Amino acid sequence: MSIEDQLKRLILFRNFTEEQLGRVCRSASTSQLEKGGRLFEQGDAANCFFYLLEGQIKLSRISIEGDEKIIEVISPGGVFAEALMFLEATNYPVTAEALSNSRLIRVHFQDYRNVLRESVDVCFGMFADLSKRIHGLVMEIDHLTLQNAACRVAGYLMTHAPEDTNEYDLETSKHVLASRLSIKPETLSRIIKQLCTMELIQLKGNHVTILDPDKLREFSDSCALEEGSLSDSFHHSGD
Repeated sequence: MSIEDQLKRLILFRNFTEEQLGRVCRSASTSQLEKGGRLFEQGDAANCFFYLLEGQIKLSRISIEGDEKIIEVISPGGVFAEALMFLEATNYPVTAEALSNSRLIRVHFQDYRNVLRESVDVCFGMFADLSKRIHGLVMEIDHLTLQNAACRVAGYLMTHAPEDTNEYDLETSKHVLASRLSIKPETLSRIIKQLCTMELIQLKGNHVTILDPDKLREFSDSCALEEGSLSDSFHHSGD
C-alpha cells in the first residue's frame, strides 16, 4: 500500500484533497527500526511526526534523578509527535525507542503546516482532535490520582481483552506495563497474584485468561476509564 493510501485513512488527513495529500506525501518516507533502535532522542531537533505501521514504539523521558518514565507505548495505527507542530517546539521532549521490529511513516512538519495555512476544513478537524486530547488528559489525571493501583491493573486487563475471547497475550513486558500504570513492578506482581488468588484471572508468562469477566469488571468499576482515552490523549489512531 502506498504512503498516500496509508495516510489518508487518518483523521489528520481526512479533509485533505488529493492534491494536498500528494504535496505532503512527496517528502514523506517509510522507515524501519530494529528492536532497541532509537527513532529520536529526548532533545533532538523536531521536524517530523510519525505514523506507526508495524511494531511498538516506547515514548519515555529521563527525570532529573535519572529515572526513566514511560509516557506512552505506541501500537500500530498510532500517530505521535504531531502536536509539536502547533507548539512551535524545536526539540522532541521524549525519546522514541522500538520495543519490537517496527515500520513507520515520517511526515515533515513544514509540509503539513503549509496545508493547514490554506485549509479551514483541515484546521477545524484539528480543533476537534485537540478537544478530544484535553478530555483524554483530564481522564488520565483522574485515573492516576484518584484510583488505587489494583483497580488500575484490573481495568487495564479488562479493557485490553478482545471482544470475542477472554484469553490474550500482553503486548508489553510487565516492567513497561508497571511504568505505564505508574506503579512499581513488584506492586504489579503482588496485584496480579491477588487477582489470581481471587480466581478472577490466570496468568502464564504473558498469556492472560480472564476467569470471571463480570467480577473482574465489578472490581475495576471504580476506575470508570476507557483505556482508549489514554492513547487518544497522546496520538491519533486510524478509522
